Amino acid sequence: MTDLVRIVGVGAVGARVARSVLAAEQSVEVEVDDIRPELVNTLVPSLGDRASAVRSYPAGASDPEHRVPQVMVLAQPRPHLAMATAALEAGITVVSVCDDLDDVRNLMALDRVARRWSASLVVGAALSPGLSGLVARHLSARLDRLDEIHVAIHGTGGPECAMQHHRALGGTSLGWHDRAWMERPAGSGRELAWFPEPLGAKDCYRAEMADPILLPRAFPDVERAIARMSATRRDRLTARLPMLTPPHPEGGLGGLRVEVRGERQGQRVALVAGVAERTAIAAAQVAAVFALAAVRGELPHGLVIPGDASVPTQLLLDRLSALGLSLREFVGSEAYTSW
Repeated sequence: MTDLVRIVGVGAVGARVARSVLAAEQSVEVEVDDIRPELVNTLVPSLGDRASAVRSYPAGASDPEHRVPQVMVLAQPRPHLAMATAALEAGITVVSVCDDLDDVRNLMALDRVARRWSASLVVGAALSPGLSGLVARHLSARLDRLDEIHVAIHGTGGPECAMQHHRALGGTSLGWHDRAWMERPAGSGRELAWFPEPLGAKDCYRAEMADPILLPRAFPDVERAIARMSATRRDRLTARLPMLTPPHPEGGLGGLRVEVRGERQGQRVALVAGVAERTAIAAAQVAAVFALAAVRGELPHGLVIPGDASVPTQLLLDRLSALGLSLREFVGSEAYTSW
């Protein structure tokens, strides 16, 4: 019997997770679900014979053959806690793309539940958090000592991602600063960040992002972990108000920039890498490679944070490259080069 991956939420990210999983592994089937049945009815026929719809989800059997998925990808809007708990207690590995700070905190507390049921729980399997941790681990391998990680993102995926971006600029930024938590108003701390072309330079600000609570867990020796997101003056002024215009259904071109700082051969070194890609595509590809790694038994049981030493980072990056995600490293004052 082929392995089964269930994808809950088939918006801009979830639909692409399904396509990426099917494209990358011929022996896997997917079933998709969403509270909007019209999306499921449109998507399933376009995915081919190895895709089907599921009418109910929680974690247990939900089709006539009582078939239980090996992996459940949660790509629906927050919160993910209840569904993740039910899936883990059924022994199903969970891959969550959520980047909401409170939801990520709650999911991290399910480590013991996942271990008890011999399942994995991947928290933050998207662009940031997610790819940010993988890139940080890849770069840190070239340092003798890592002490700082700085993450910057630009752009949004689907409408829920855009609303989360909006909320994050109106909340409280959390940072790991000299091994202590630091809270600052979101929308402060302007910093000019250079992303791979065609994005170029963007003004980035502190925001209520999940990377700072995940990265110190994956890199126990890091002294500082800070995350920022790009924003315009209008974004910052309206962050505490309802969104003035409806978000775009597909988002647009986004970017990730990861800078690690530390020592190599007694000298201070900073390494920078990033990606310029449509946010929904990049996030979906990251979730897909984690889902397939879980199907293949390549992830440890319990809480899994992208970038952790127990995660096969280089293998996942190679698979992302095979899916078409082009990662680039900053090599000088004016250019990025492909890995």
